[in-house]
Amino acid sequence: MCPLLFPGFFMLLCRPHAAPARLCLFFATRLAGVALSLAGVAGMAAMPALAQEKAGTSSDAPAQADAPEDYAFHGQTTYIWQRKPSFGAAYSGANSLTADRAKSYSFSTTLDLGLRLWRGAEFHFNPEVTQGVPFSGLHGLGGLPNGELAKVSSTNPVFYRARAFVRQTWGLGGGSDQLEADFNQLAGSVDKRRVVLTAGNFGVLDVFDQNEYGSDPRTQFMNWSFMAHGSFDYPADARGYNWGVALEYIGDMWSVRLGHFLQPLESNGLELDTRMFQHYGDILEFEKRYNLAGQPGVARLLLWRNKARMGAFSDALQLGANTGATPDVANVREEHAKIGAGLSLMQRVNESLGVFARANMSDDKTETYAFTEIGRQVAAGGVLNGNAWGRPRDVVGLAMSVNMLGSRHQAYLAAGGQGAFLGDGALRYGPEQIVEVFYSFQPVKYLSISPDFQYIRNPGYNRDRGPAKFYGVRFHAEF
Repeated sequence: MCPLLFPGFFMLLCRPHAAPARLCLFFATRLAGVALSLAGVAGMAAMPALAQEKAGTSSDAPAQADAPEDYAFHGQTTYIWQRKPSFGAAYSGANSLTADRAKSYSFSTTLDLGLRLWRGAEFHFNPEVTQGVPFSGLHGLGGLPNGELAKVSSTNPVFYRARAFVRQTWGLGGGSDQLEADFNQLAGSVDKRRVVLTAGNFGVLDVFDQNEYGSDPRTQFMNWSFMAHGSFDYPADARGYNWGVALEYIGDMWSVRLGHFLQPLESNGLELDTRMFQHYGDILEFEKRYNLAGQPGVARLLLWRNKARMGAFSDALQLGANTGATPDVANVREEHAKIGAGLSLMQRVNESLGVFARANMSDDKTETYAFTEIGRQVAAGGVLNGNAWGRPRDVVGLAMSVNMLGSRHQAYLAAGGQGAFLGDGALRYGPEQIVEVFYSFQPVKYLSISPDFQYIRNPGYNRDRGPAKFYGVRFHAEF
């Protein structure tokens, strides 16, 4: 049975602070038409870009499964402390990373209250508390050093609802998978081939663009460059969450996902725009699972399109040239669409080592609206567990990213323009180059301590500043 058959109950779950209750029903109506095209989309799945099944173990024949969880209670808490030494800078602007010595911290605590509603359906509610102080008010970099710091971080603890969503799974046979108990996932057996609908308040990255080797700043790499495709301006509020619908088909060796989400009312704002047919973010993702030298791998292609009221860099530059004023995208905002694509590969090398690679780009003609100021990117990295030195719970990770901007974005910043995160007052452009290494030491099962180092050359894409170095340590506990 589907939660959409119970509109009164479902509308109750869909009452965000800034959205009418009927939003989720509208989302479902919107996605219903998209669902009819899944058969046609499946024909495209032969493209060399599709991803790993979200499951623990699988078999072609039905497996003897443990009894499914009817409810679950999980929690996590993460504290990150970072220090930045001073660095050389020929000049600084209003949105520059400070060249002086500075420190930063973040703290978050999240609970997951999960409940099985009926066969194939589960509900999850995540209350969250965050607190923190970013470097330079979260300015001056494309790849910011702490993915736990939101754009509305406060020195006082802030309590809010992070997620409240329903997930419905319809089995299509083909054997079974055993899903393990996890954050926002109840343990139980599901069909190998299945359709999954997720609707309500959740994050785009909960479903799309996942990377088991490096996308979680609470346990893996901390830099924003590795949380997702850097140029993926994924729709979200200032804390990284959203309201929307995602529909997935998970097959034997391939999957496809579709999503439709709200946009913030203004660039990187907290309040969401409920005009879902006027301003929105659409996402389409293909996955292909394969085996290479006996080890599993994943290829994934992500396509996305945002529609919102945004300022175009060329319009701001033209207005500035006509008036003699510094260009400002805030003065030229109108209806625009922003598009992008990303290709990612993830490969397990052996029982200890997994690696990943990403290449992505957006048109980068309009201001950043919901993520960070990266127009194009190539990135690679890997994680190695401690089997080789007798500490199987420990993990060491190394990743590198080259972040770039489009020519119009470069020209806008060089003319003194200010973006959501960037603005040194001038710009001698150079790709932003980032290297991050961490070691996660796990003294006990549910606690990890992770020293971390990041080196950033050309911070904010500016050859006249840096390099910047960040030393940090992360404490993470979960149950």
